[in-house]
Amino acid sequence: MKALVWQGANQLAVTQVPDPELRNEQDMIVRVRKSATCGSDLHLLGGHRPVPARGLVLGHEFLGEVAEVGPRVRRHRVGDRVVVCAVVSCGRCWHCRRQEFSLCDNGGTDRAARGSATGGCYGLPSPLDGFAGSHAEYVRVPYADQGAFTVPDGVADERALFASDAAPTGWMGADLGGVRPGDVVAVWGAGGVGQLAARAAVLLGAERVVVIDRLADRLRMAERHLGVETIDYGTQDVGGELLERSGGRGPDVCIEAVGTQAPGGGRFARLIPRLGPEPDRPVAAREAVRHCRKGGRVFLLGTYAGGVDTVPLGDVVDNGLTLRGARQHGHRYIPMLLDRMARGELVTEHLATHTMPLDQAPRGYHTFANRLDGCVRAVFEPSA
Repeated sequence: MKALVWQGANQLAVTQVPDPELRNEQDMIVRVRKSATCGSDLHLLGGHRPVPARGLVLGHEFLGEVAEVGPRVRRHRVGDRVVVCAVVSCGRCWHCRRQEFSLCDNGGTDRAARGSATGGCYGLPSPLDGFAGSHAEYVRVPYADQGAFTVPDGVADERALFASDAAPTGWMGADLGGVRPGDVVAVWGAGGVGQLAARAAVLLGAERVVVIDRLADRLRMAERHLGVETIDYGTQDVGGELLERSGGRGPDVCIEAVGTQAPGGGRFARLIPRLGPEPDRPVAAREAVRHCRKGGRVFLLGTYAGGVDTVPLGDVVDNGLTLRGARQHGHRYIPMLLDRMARGELVTEHLATHTMPLDQAPRGYHTFANRLDGCVRAVFEPSA
């Protein structure tokens, strides 16, 4: 089958790889209809994570049709249209029973790499508990009854696709960040996850939601599709604006949806082709901590690959902040998100700014990573 594979730092190619096969009774094979890029992929491309073997299939956000099921799969049949959570979890371990799905004891592939097991993820190397990714014609889905969800008939592929990762990640930031009715919420980053975290805050009853970025096209998109306020950090004083919009206190909840790429770390052409992690640049995380009101909540959604020594932990302690972070516990949210998509409460298809055949995926990643032509997410279609 065709797949997009990693061939070295900042080197991608669409090539032929072996078809996936059922390995366990709870597996199923999904024929991919759409898969999307994600900012967390850029760490892999530039060698800022433990380096994958050449030929790793990339991608983790996808939707498709069931092509084959194992004998213990009960919820899905061949031909069903499903969206698959980017995180792999068993659904039965101690953490899964607590709905901490990304901390699953059995979903990963390499227990020793982190010292303890965590949930797996598509499109990551095995030292990061990864599986072959979704930028391919077919994907093996472990624990299929746990990780795949039937898409309601009225929800288009372009909308349901983002229930795989961006929507549950964003919702988790607002939910576990403790957004309450009447809150003022600030979100750093107007990419896919940041926009959907902002929309989640609106739906959870926040009085004011402010999205912070420097890209005018993304800020306009957030205003148009989400009904939120925006701040351009390139031309406006973020701290002063947030104080003015929160009665002089600062936001009740600050959600960081940027990670180590900000600013200047997301340029595809400038990624350093180094073999191993480098110190992270937690610019947005520092800002979120510094501008949160006393007694407020900060949630980190961004991806971090290395160490961080520059987050102002003194502010966390002195201002009585609650600081949290997590990889997405998507299984907790995806059924609810699909229902909201079906009712028109959660619209996501505007994020798919560039759709193209899988054969053009290297160009798609170049466009996405360099934020060319207003690209928020590139979407690949293997059958196109």
